[in-house]
Formats: sequence, C-alpha cells, structure tokens
Amino acid sequence: MLRIVVALMLTLSCLPALAASQAKVERQFAAWIESDVWPGAQANGVSRKSFERAFRGVKINWKLPDLTPPGEKPKTRKKQSQAEFSSPGPYFDEKRLAGLTATGRSLATTHARLLGKIEKKYGVPGEIVLAIWGRESGYGRAKITSSEIDVLATLAFMGDRRELFMKELLAALVMVEQGTDPARMKGSWAGAMGQPQFMPSSYLKYAVDFDGDGSKDIWNSVPDALGSIANYLVQKGWQSGRTWGFEVRIPDAVSCAREGPDLQKPIAYWSKIGIERVSGTPFPRNEFKSNGMMLVPAGRHGPEFIVTPNFYVLKEYNNSDLYALFIGNLADRIASKSGAFKGRWGKVGHMYRSDVEKMQKGLNKLGHDVGRIDGLPGYKTRRSIGRWQEENGMVPTCYPEEDMLGKL
Repeated sequence: MLRIVVALMLTLSCLPALAASQAKVERQFAAWIESDVWPGAQANGVSRKSFERAFRGVKINWKLPDLTPPGEKPKTRKKQSQAEFSSPGPYFDEKRLAGLTATGRSLATTHARLLGKIEKKYGVPGEIVLAIWGRESGYGRAKITSSEIDVLATLAFMGDRRELFMKELLAALVMVEQGTDPARMKGSWAGAMGQPQFMPSSYLKYAVDFDGDGSKDIWNSVPDALGSIANYLVQKGWQSGRTWGFEVRIPDAVSCAREGPDLQKPIAYWSKIGIERVSGTPFPRNEFKSNGMMLVPAGRHGPEFIVTPNFYVLKEYNNSDLYALFIGNLADRIASKSGAFKGRWGKVGHMYRSDVEKMQKGLNKLGHDVGRIDGLPGYKTRRSIGRWQEENGMVPTCYPEEDMLGKL
C-alpha cells in the first residue's frame, strides 16, 4: 500500500511540470501554424477567412502515438523488424467475415437501386463497393470522431511522417476553401476521413456528389460515400466486366515462383498448364483471352489464386495482398458466390521480421530481386525464395522457412 501511495505522490508531483511542458509545446504549435502552415495554405489558394475558420479551436491531440515535441529526441521504439513473423491466416477471421457478409447482404437489398446506378455509371460491381465500405468503416457504423484538422496538424507538427501529413493538412484546408465545414470533417487517428476512409488528397481527387445535393458528403451521405468508392476504383483503373480473381489449385509441376503482376499470361494459358478453380467450375469464357497473374500469398502453405488487374486496383486502396484478398472474398460472399477460401493457411515457424530481412539480404547478394528489404515477403521475395530453393535441389515453397535460417 505504501508503494502505491508513494507512486501516486510522485505522479502528482510531476503533473505541474508536464502541464508546463505541454503549454510550451502548445505555444510553439500556435506559432508554427502561422509561420509554416499559413504560407503553404496561401500558396494553395486558401483565403485567410477559410484558414481562420479551419483552425478555430484547433489544438494538439496528445493521444496520438509517436509524437516528438520540438527539441526532443524521438522516443526509442522497438524495431518493427523484430515483430514476430506469423501466418496470414488470422487476417481472415471467420467470425468477422461472417458478420460483415450478413450485414453486407442485407444492405445489398436495402441499397439495390443505388448500387445499380453506381455500377451503371462506374462499372464497379455493387458487392465490391459494399465490401470496401464494410472493411473501412463497418458500413458507416464505426464511430469516427476525431477532428481532422486537429489530427493532421498534430502529426504534421510532431509526428514521425511530418512531410506527408503537412501535404494532407494543406489538402484539408483546400477542402475548407471549397466549402467543406471543418466541424463535419471527422477522421481516424491516422487522418482517414468518413465512411470510405479517404485522406484529404484522395477526397479532392475522387469524392463525388452522387446524391446531387451540391455537397460531397462522405461522412453522412451513403450515396456520396459509395459513389466516391466506385469513382476511386475506376480512376485507378478498374476494368468493367471483370472479376478480381479466382481461388485455384496449382499443380506441383507448375512452379510457385511464376507469380507476380510482371509475369501475367492469358487465363487460357494458366488453364492449359493445369491450373483449375477450386470450385470445380471452369474459368468464365469472357476471361479466357484476358491476362491473369498467379498469386501465392503464403507460398505453398496457403490458398492459391489467379488474379486479374482488378486485384491490383483493390491494392491501390490499401497496398496489401491480404487486404485485396479480404475485399475480394468478402465481395464474393456478399454476392453469394463463395464462402471461406478452401486452401488452409499453414503455420509459420518461430521467426521474426529481422529473420526474413536477413533472408532478403542473402537472396539479394545472390542476384535475386527481392523488392524492398523490409522483413515482409512480397511477391518478389516469395518467388526469389522459390527460385533459390529450385536452384539448390529443394522442393519450392516460395515462402520463408525456419530451416532456411543460416543457409542463405
């Protein structure tokens, strides 16, 4: 009990110093808004009236992670490369996917007319739009309450990616200049706004007024939110009339090291060499002459796919193979075309991202193009592993293996 009392007294004794320190940073923050943000806003066509309106009541959001006040050294954080390397399987939590599917099917009926109009205009299937809506904001039901200007200004002032967030802050000020009410601009702790979770720069490029009321309201208008998602995808290259991809079985005789968007072939070719859909049905005839790409996100230790260019458009929304697969699978479930992936996600041995990073460096020295050396096995790393395994008389798995440690 005495220890608790002493600890409490020490904490209370530190509060005045902490408050004084924060007050000093708040003053520096206010000065920075005038000295750094205002000139940038002015150069982007923002009036003084809009600028003052945007910053009225703005304050530092001290709850945000990884903040470094001026004059202080960044806090020492555990290297991300030391995070445990694990199977992709948990990303596809079945309980969560089943819940999103049930709600998505219900909303597909509720918004059938709206989704039909969106697909007619943009060529993006309603189930794809619904899947992104569900993944990003729980179909608009997630509580997104942070002040966008507070978050962006805080991160641009003392976050660890200040240049990026200054760009987004200036884009948010342009939104205010164009008539968006700053009080309505609610976002996440990372600055993504509204039901589609757009950054301000994306809002300026892709948000649409689909309900025709004169406002691009991605916070409260379902037509605007869904229309904006579809417009984003089509502007990024969505090909109308094509799916995102198919779960398949790749024969052992076909090397898993043949994956990647730069090794695309007509889907008829993949079919000819023995790759078949797990559903047992043939590839659609309208897809036969079009290009597809092999994708093995867990190498031979998980589901295997032939994906279309639309898969990589989904990755434009979030640059992750797993994210795009999640969206594709959820969309198929909403459209009642499938359930969970048939392939099982295998387990990964006890490794860290630093272990995978060492493998990447070793492969790189041997002349393999592993892409970015970051401890994350993207398709270039996966196929480099497969090629190395083949060169050394091993059965290629195209995925980091614990017994590879020390061999590279």
